[in-house]
Amino acid sequence: MSRAMDSHLLQGNRRDAAGLSPRHFGWRVEGKVGVITLNRPERKNPLTFESYAELRDMFRLLAQADDVRAVVMQGAGENFSSGGDVHDIIGPLTKMSMPDLLTFTRMTGDLVKAMRACPQPIVAAIDGVCAGAGAIIAMASDLRIGTGRSKVAFLFSRVGLAGCDMGACSILPRIIGQGRASELLFTGRSMSGDEALAWGFYNRIARSDDLNAQALGWAAEIAAGPTFGNAMTKRMLHQEWAMGVDEAIESEAQAQAICMMTQDFRRAYEAFATKTKPLFEGD
Repeated sequence: MSRAMDSHLLQGNRRDAAGLSPRHFGWRVEGKVGVITLNRPERKNPLTFESYAELRDMFRLLAQADDVRAVVMQGAGENFSSGGDVHDIIGPLTKMSMPDLLTFTRMTGDLVKAMRACPQPIVAAIDGVCAGAGAIIAMASDLRIGTGRSKVAFLFSRVGLAGCDMGACSILPRIIGQGRASELLFTGRSMSGDEALAWGFYNRIARSDDLNAQALGWAAEIAAGPTFGNAMTKRMLHQEWAMGVDEAIESEAQAQAICMMTQDFRRAYEAFATKTKPLFEGD
């Protein structure tokens, strides 16, 4: 039986996410869209040990939230995120033992796993600096909207590390291709906004003063769609990376049959029959 059959679990143990109060980043719910804001603009929104862990936990909780159907990731001010904080993370890492270092790298990888397992589509709104772990968070999102002035850099090689961080060597080539990913990961150079759009890293480009509004509007449009169906699409996009074509076709047959059991599927048919717009409710 396909792993797609496990997707019925997405409908169990639901909870309200509107009341969540994270301490290390901003959180609000607008309609059916949850908005996460990395909010240390005076330092270009760097990540700390605490914000890594809290983001991981937030995405795990969102897997059970029925009041949030899409998520926007954004940075406060004029930048998305400069990555791991030099003073709060990089410095301490140089003094850690191997077991502690492995605990840290596994924890940061768990953030990406939580983002990919989160059933809600994630839209990243990227302006200004988007570097290191910030670039990874953008990469791990489902859709990306950037600006012409943004700079995306997987700069691990520039600090003496490998480019294989938090799934970059697996995910980035699937977005922009093996050769282009190799270039960015070996050199650590910045990818301009226009280049990111041409290479397929960005889905869209917006003006800086309109970026967050466009990202929110796009997420709201997705949130108005069939919640269970969108979650299934996200899951299968992720799982089929490791499947052959025959296995993928069978998995999609099972996944689509599950979706045909939802009330949203019936609503879509009834709306078509009456020439009205379907109102999806997520059940």
